[in-house]
Amino acid sequence: MNETLKVIHNRRSIRAYKAEQITDSELQQILDAALMAPNAVNQQKWHFTVIQDKGLLDRMVNTIKENIMNSDNEFLKQRASAPDYHTFYHAPTVILISADGKAPLIQIDCGLAAQNITLAAESLNIGSCIIASSAFLFASEKGSQFKKELGIPEGYNHICTIALGYKAGENPAAPPRNKDVINYVK
Repeated sequence: MNETLKVIHNRRSIRAYKAEQITDSELQQILDAALMAPNAVNQQKWHFTVIQDKGLLDRMVNTIKENIMNSDNEFLKQRASAPDYHTFYHAPTVILISADGKAPLIQIDCGLAAQNITLAAESLNIGSCIIASSAFLFASEKGSQFKKELGIPEGYNHICTIALGYKAGENPAAPPRNKDVINYVK
């Protein structure tokens, strides 16, 4: 198996991180990989906000938790009510991906960029976890304040976030994959 396939097979969603910050060089390699993702007609209508300020991350988590608890999503409410709940699993780096709300196929473009981020991170032995519940950051009036504070461009909307950090343990085992989802037409 070549190195690319090994990275794909080894990558897992990591939910426990060391407090130590990843290096600027590692972060730049990960961001460069994001920018190399395929995107519809090379529109590049995405935006990446890197957050490494622990105080800001904690404020974001508090707002996300507050908005989850005010939602009707019982599954997330149950998770957010746990005493140790932290949307980003205490990762020292979070990349928030936002995108132009009018760009065609932008969800796919950003998904490809997120995948590149996670694979680049794994290749550097850095853990990652794609998080969609971070959308709750923008589910109240505080959201527009956070958009400004985070430098999200006007007209751009949250897509997802990726938690990044050095792994606090070994990668979990891969859950079984259902191979019945493949259909061959030859």
